[in-house]
Amino acid sequence: MSADYSHLSSAILEQCFGKVVQAVADCLFSATTRTLGQITSATKFSRKEAALALAVLVKYRLVDFTASKQNPFLAEYSLRREDILCLLRYPRYVHLVQTKYGNVGASIAEELINSGSDTATGILIKCLAEGENKSESPESYRTTFLQMVTDHYIIKRPELLVGDDQDENVPKFETNECDFFRHPNIDLQLLAKIRKGEASLTEARDSTMVWNLNYDRFHQDFRDTIMVDAIERKLGENAAECFRFILKIMYNTTDPWQRKLSNQITFVEIKQAIERKSNNLDLMKYLDQYISLITDDSLGFFRRVGDMGGGVYVVDMEHAFESLAFACVESVITERFGSKAARIFRVIRCKKYIEQEDLQKEAMIPSKEAKSLAYNLFQEQFIHVKIIKKPGGGSNGPAKAFYLFQVKEKDTVRMLLDASYKSLYNTIERSNFEKNEHKGLIEKSQRLDSIVETMKERGETDEYIAEIVETFTPPECEILNKVKNRIKTLSKAELTLDDTIFLLQMYQHHCTSLPTGIRKFK
Repeated sequence: MSADYSHLSSAILEQCFGKVVQAVADCLFSATTRTLGQITSATKFSRKEAALALAVLVKYRLVDFTASKQNPFLAEYSLRREDILCLLRYPRYVHLVQTKYGNVGASIAEELINSGSDTATGILIKCLAEGENKSESPESYRTTFLQMVTDHYIIKRPELLVGDDQDENVPKFETNECDFFRHPNIDLQLLAKIRKGEASLTEARDSTMVWNLNYDRFHQDFRDTIMVDAIERKLGENAAECFRFILKIMYNTTDPWQRKLSNQITFVEIKQAIERKSNNLDLMKYLDQYISLITDDSLGFFRRVGDMGGGVYVVDMEHAFESLAFACVESVITERFGSKAARIFRVIRCKKYIEQEDLQKEAMIPSKEAKSLAYNLFQEQFIHVKIIKKPGGGSNGPAKAFYLFQVKEKDTVRMLLDASYKSLYNTIERSNFEKNEHKGLIEKSQRLDSIVETMKERGETDEYIAEIVETFTPPECEILNKVKNRIKTLSKAELTLDDTIFLLQMYQHHCTSLPTGIRKFK
């Protein structure tokens, strides 16, 4: 992990959990594992403060712990660095759940986010206590929760071993992949008793089953959306709908996070799925043409590998995210250096290796301008130089050196990813600065809004309410509006940067052999 990601992680953790948790996480970030004693020594916090911070991080699934190899009675803690960025994506997770399951699903997702992890009964009690969806029954909450488990949006955490199996001081957990999505037994009668105070949560049958959001399932949907949207922009809605069905069929036989290629899909499978589930007559009528359109497209998302069953196809994740990632890189180059620089970058990437003189001819750019743009790209590490030395004539002749431009794709993406981390960190810091700098004004505005809302509920006259509102002077209103606009712009920048980071992370997963934070179950 880079220094830029370290700074970003630290800022996110401070924003979400405060300075103590941030300091403990920073201590873990700089090492593979640490014991509680090592953490207290490094952070200068008391043992109790460090232990509470670790408890928070464990509850939010940001820290794992295992027994030390040297001392089985001593726990060693490690930070799940990749998952820290998921804290920024919580609003996107809730929005996706609301789109699929409505307000009940969104309420469940919000409680899981706020709690970090909890039992199914505990989550439903909190949702029902809030009363935002009073018209919804406990039965509808239970049904939605179980459906989210079935669809893998919620995953069960490993269960704590008790009794004879747990003979050490460090807790051990049983990990069984078959149980990750096994439905909990939620007793609605007991739920009603707990709400009335006639029973406790420990009496629930699912009191040992703890649940949290399954990030990878959400990221799978985000990834699919990127691909489908790219096809829709280029080939139209019908082609996008066709590819959406192809992805659904793919997941029946392929691990969602298989790195390079999917397992094979036949034309007959695609046709049968669309005939069963689609109402798009144009798509059914011209299906073979839409599939040909997708396979022939330069994006390379889908390609034909055989002729059995009307045609055998694979989804090429590697080529897909290579195309998308470098479209993003070219867009960044265009924004920073102009369209001619992007043309130079494309020429170098296409040719693999090219000399300066050939570059200006291929790109059709004047010599002086081509040299200047190439130097700018080299200085910012978008392109690299390979030096080839050739022995001179005779035994003592000077060696000749050839300087060839090239694009090291993995290095370029890594550089842009680090730049995105740095930009996102700066955006968060600037937003925090704006909020702290105008804290008094923002709090005054919030108090005034609360007072006005209360007055409206009491039925006060409009004239009296207007008098209260006028206590907020015009200069204060002007400053507040400017601050709100700046914070809103920074929030939009955060979302855009996170989209870029996610795309580049998908490139690293599907187009390289680098270890990523993506696992089948987390």
